[in-house]
Amino acid sequence: MAPITEYNAELLEFASRNMKGLLRPERDEDAKLVQKGLMLYRQGLVYQLRFDGDIVAAGVQDVTPVQVKLDLSFLETSQCSCPEEGFCRHQLAVFFHALSQVASVATWVEDWRQPIKAKTAATNWGLQTARDLLKASKKPEANYQDWSETFLDSFQRMMVGNGQPNPYVVPELFRVYWRRIKADSPIETEWRTLYELIANMHSFMLLADLSEEFGHTDTMVDRYYRHLFHGMIEDIEKAIARLSITSMPFAFDGFIEKLKDDASGLLEVSDGLAYEGIHLYRLLWSQLFKKSPWHLSERERLEELAMRNPDYLPVQVGLIHQDILAKKDDEGLELLANLEMIGVPYMLYWLEQFTFQKEWKRIGPFIDLFVSRLNGYLRGLHSYDACIDFTGMALDLVVPYCEEVDRADLLERTLVQSLPYSFRVYDTFLFKQRGFEKWVELQAFIGAELPYLEKERVKEVQKQDPGALLPLYHQAIADNIELKNRASYREAVKLLKKLRTIYKKLGRLADWERFLTLLLMQTKRLRAFQEECKRGKLIDA
Repeated sequence: MAPITEYNAELLEFASRNMKGLLRPERDEDAKLVQKGLMLYRQGLVYQLRFDGDIVAAGVQDVTPVQVKLDLSFLETSQCSCPEEGFCRHQLAVFFHALSQVASVATWVEDWRQPIKAKTAATNWGLQTARDLLKASKKPEANYQDWSETFLDSFQRMMVGNGQPNPYVVPELFRVYWRRIKADSPIETEWRTLYELIANMHSFMLLADLSEEFGHTDTMVDRYYRHLFHGMIEDIEKAIARLSITSMPFAFDGFIEKLKDDASGLLEVSDGLAYEGIHLYRLLWSQLFKKSPWHLSERERLEELAMRNPDYLPVQVGLIHQDILAKKDDEGLELLANLEMIGVPYMLYWLEQFTFQKEWKRIGPFIDLFVSRLNGYLRGLHSYDACIDFTGMALDLVVPYCEEVDRADLLERTLVQSLPYSFRVYDTFLFKQRGFEKWVELQAFIGAELPYLEKERVKEVQKQDPGALLPLYHQAIADNIELKNRASYREAVKLLKKLRTIYKKLGRLADWERFLTLLLMQTKRLRAFQEECKRGKLIDA
């Protein structure tokens, strides 16, 4: 094999980092895959390894010999001649053999397995710490201050007591911490629900602080423990629902008021968790903190903060929320309009609440603003999957309103604004509305070809509005002629006959004759096509 170049070495280093991200040590199938790849590599079954740009090619002498092409710049596009789908043991074997030219394979495997070892060690340490805490402490008294101090003390001991936690051990440590918190729950059902509600909110903020303190990036949080924040929000919502079934005891008032004061911190969490913090803030103020004086004082607090830092998004969203709760929709809309595109995702919560409460009159102006900003927001997402997901959430909220108030025009505008991500919904909408010309334009917009369209739909359009199909037929005929082979010419002739039928049905045979004459002149050098036209009796033999 030729010596490894500096470029090859850099590519291998890049690929080795990416491989650690593609394969998870905690997944059994990935662990087995790495083990099998190692065995093939260590048995010397990889042969004729060679570099070709970003590609490493080699053979692997398995039970059935295979050929592998490993793309070091984009591992997901790598190929193997074996029937396995996705990444296979042969690709791993070639990867290890190539890596061995510039680094230690054993070190790579040890580094890759480190998170699972760290998780196990963290869990064992956390469990021991929890047992020690249980022995050394008694249940906190039923007062807010004692509970808060217990949450903080347990969190600090179990989450950071063994040093700075790596992001991948956070879920294990948090699970052990939460079991410790649950062990101190009051016996009475209502008090236990209140305790766990308060514990969830404090734990949310403590975990957010930990994330910021140790510099865990958005990517780290997404991969390892953002689900913990979402789980706490869901638990808080369930706890509020349970408490709302009956009137809460007067003894709870002091707890709720102190929780309200502490909840102000939800608008101050790190940028990477701002969306979750804002969501929880709105949830609590909508469903739990309902006293009018509280809302007035909170509004004053937020206005003061906004004067000091007018561009701070969480405070602006908090102000809008207080306006909406006070039914000052015009003021809220004015603030919301000033946020421009950055405010769009935060509108989903209010649209959902209006829809749930069937406040169709109030939701109208918010829907109009939302739809006007939708296209610009989608253009800024830079991820197809994110656009698909957001479009789905948007339509789930816009459709009920449009159906309730009979606003098909607004629904269509929403669907147009969110193309191409709304294609399937818009496709169905246009067909139901009998908007066949627009339906054909939509197919052209996404590049759909006539042969691949649903046959029943094409038949229905031909029956109801045959003229709408003319552009599709003209394009399909041109595409087939462009392929310049006998089979495509025959297909073009079939389509020409159908096109002639449509022109005849429309009473436009003169237009058909002009089109055919021009087409035959433009293709006079294509002898095979001319012959197929004669054979199909489009022109005289």
